Amino acid sequence: MSATPTATTAEATSTERVQQHRRYLMCRPVHFTVSYSINPWMEPSRPTDTNLALQQWQSLYDTYTSLGHEIELIDPVEGLPDMVYTANGGFVIDGVAYGPKFRFRERAAEAPAFIDWFAASGFEVAEPVEVNEGEGDFLLVGDTILAGTGFRSTGDSHREVGEVFAREVVSLTLVDPRFYHLDTAIAVLDPVEGPGGVEKANIAYLPTAFDERSQAILRERYPDAIRVSDSDGSVFGLNSASDGKNVIISPRAVGFEAQLRERGYTPVMVDLSELLLGGGGIKCCTLELRGGAR
Repeated sequence: MSATPTATTAEATSTERVQQHRRYLMCRPVHFTVSYSINPWMEPSRPTDTNLALQQWQSLYDTYTSLGHEIELIDPVEGLPDMVYTANGGFVIDGVAYGPKFRFRERAAEAPAFIDWFAASGFEVAEPVEVNEGEGDFLLVGDTILAGTGFRSTGDSHREVGEVFAREVVSLTLVDPRFYHLDTAIAVLDPVEGPGGVEKANIAYLPTAFDERSQAILRERYPDAIRVSDSDGSVFGLNSASDGKNVIISPRAVGFEAQLRERGYTPVMVDLSELLLGGGGIKCCTLELRGGAR
């Protein structure tokens, strides 16, 4: 499918995008491998190159720091190869960290590691009762939390995250197993806050990753959203990170790159092809830390 923006090219390119400072949690993939399969991308029989994964991860780290963003690091744990995907390690707003509770036993031991890091780093920790995989399935768009379900986080976690943060939660159902977390099918493009207060939030998304009810919600709430093609979605083009101006994306998402430029964003290409073998991309390796001690 092709995507046709609702704004005209003249209107889009005249928009002045404002870069916002970001603070991220990352984890070096020193133990990265694919030794089990919990998503369609993972094939244990396919060789992985840990050194290449480290090099690609370092490129992402260096890109963030070159743009002026702040990076915190959590120590990798041997035997937990998916810790590199820090987005699944929690959801943080205003210094409160809602901890993860992983669906699969292969990742279960990551939860205490992340919760302990948050506590030691000065965050107020909200321990989860319900199964949730952090910012993989919770995205902050303005004052609203978009929450994904269908493959990992349960619907009950949507209620729980709403209670923790006292914010509106909009539930969306994923239906394509390739896009098993919300952050593989939606990218939050605009800053939560800009000069003069809250700006109009904007997203990009892959319509075919969602059921019809969720597609209708997204159309109604975000009429100016970028709708990406299946070809760009299938290379994890939406698993990206934005500071409101610069959008870090896969170099293979060429259609999405053009759409971003048309809207006045600056695409920055970072190749994480080796980490995609584990079912993760740029956003998966990036957990935003909103508030809390420094």
